[in-house]
Amino acid sequence: FWLPSEVTAVNPVTPYRFLLRTGRGQAWLTAAGPVTHDVTDGSDFRLVCHQAPPPWMSDAIVYQIFPDRFDRSGPMPETPDWALPRDWDRDPVIPSGPGTAEQFYGGDLDGIARRLDHVQGLGADTVYLTPIFPARSNHRYDAASFEHVDPLLGGDEALHRLSAALHARGMRLLGDITTNHCGDAHEWFTAAVSDVNALEREMFYFHPDTGDYESWWGVKSLPKLNWGSDLVRSSMRAVLKKWLGPLDGWRVDVANMTGRLGRDDYNHEVAAMLREQLGPEAAFIAEHNHDASADLDRDGWHGTMNYGGFTRPVWAWLRGPELDLDHFLGVPGGVPERDGLDTVATFRTFAAHLSWRSLTHSWQLLDSHDSPRIRTVTGSRERHLLALGLQATLPGTPMVFAGSEFGLTGINGEHSRTPMPWNRPHDQDLPTLTAYRELLGLRRAEPALRHGGLRWLHADADCLVFARETFEESLLVCARRAPGAPLEIGAHAEGVYNATDGDVIPGEGPSLSVWRLTR
Repeated sequence: FWLPSEVTAVNPVTPYRFLLRTGRGQAWLTAAGPVTHDVTDGSDFRLVCHQAPPPWMSDAIVYQIFPDRFDRSGPMPETPDWALPRDWDRDPVIPSGPGTAEQFYGGDLDGIARRLDHVQGLGADTVYLTPIFPARSNHRYDAASFEHVDPLLGGDEALHRLSAALHARGMRLLGDITTNHCGDAHEWFTAAVSDVNALEREMFYFHPDTGDYESWWGVKSLPKLNWGSDLVRSSMRAVLKKWLGPLDGWRVDVANMTGRLGRDDYNHEVAAMLREQLGPEAAFIAEHNHDASADLDRDGWHGTMNYGGFTRPVWAWLRGPELDLDHFLGVPGGVPERDGLDTVATFRTFAAHLSWRSLTHSWQLLDSHDSPRIRTVTGSRERHLLALGLQATLPGTPMVFAGSEFGLTGINGEHSRTPMPWNRPHDQDLPTLTAYRELLGLRRAEPALRHGGLRWLHADADCLVFARETFEESLLVCARRAPGAPLEIGAHAEGVYNATDGDVIPGEGPSLSVWRLTR
């Protein structure tokens, strides 16, 4: 049932809700669901009239690549003085302690370019690269310059070759920028520390009494940028603009911390300024590990990496019984085990505090270069693929971390940055690879999974059922983490994925099944 209506929007963001009146009384319908008591505006639906994200983002499937670990186009390059050289297929990744940031496998941008058949074959159309600027670490978040691409990755020319190869396929390329900090070897910072009267001094937070400086989480190699400085603003605007062309947008590292320190809070101002600088066709995604609602639905970030509203509830519902982690994406105590009712409650609570636009343009990720691998969290192929099914069928932009399609494991972010197993058949879980191609292909083939609304229909401890609907079609999705009682659909349904035609949802699990409802 659809009820179209026209609304004149006076403000950039218009919250709204519905008043439901029945013979038994009245209730409010908000984005969090119906309630029979008065509630704050925080969970109202939102009509957002800021400039829309570029249309291509609505259909995107993002593939994240950590360049040092994806592929090497030739022999191992000469190792820089800071690096610990490692053999691609023989040396395991050091998960913690000395050497973690220095272990160097030698992946480069031309290596990525020669594997684009694999990326496109998964169904992805957007490649997101973690930082590519010169640095003194394998992760390159300690940039020594933003003016050129690290020669170890092939330099500027390799970036242009990779970009051209992607664009020739109709694909896009996103970079990763640290607007919160730079490296202590960056030319801005070295100028600032070498001369207290240097113009660059104002770009950082120096303590007048000690000469010490603020840094990200106290890591002295990552001095924090002061966005109260006009020089920071003009310099970073120029950096982001300079690389558009080869890049189609940016993911912003620790975006929630950018411009914030003590009483300083330039975050929204910075986000809006940089988005305007990029123009209407560039993507602008914020890293945010927690509740991002206060930073979205404005005229800055298009969306966020949705750890809080997607990754956490999926992990808690599908965690394996033998999982032994002492943290939960930054929260001490390990990954809790939660039932389907709590899982849906988390999905709905986080989604209710965002506009539909921000939710659908946020990245729904199962893992990343900063987290344990989803295979490690779930402990089995079956639960891993159920998590993938939710990623492919719920609203939001799927983001796949390279290697998860092979079932790679990892206990933390460093450990998850395993070199791709191109020449290690024993590390390639081919049934998992096939499932990635099928489920991401299903999302690409079905408009309702990319653009449809969402209705939660059923939840119990081990089973979630929801519908994705457009004006033209309705898809029914059932996710089971364990076997359970069959459920009646109440209408005839045509099997689309892992399902047969009929009017009953079978009880097998773990499984994900999709039907098309006939009208």
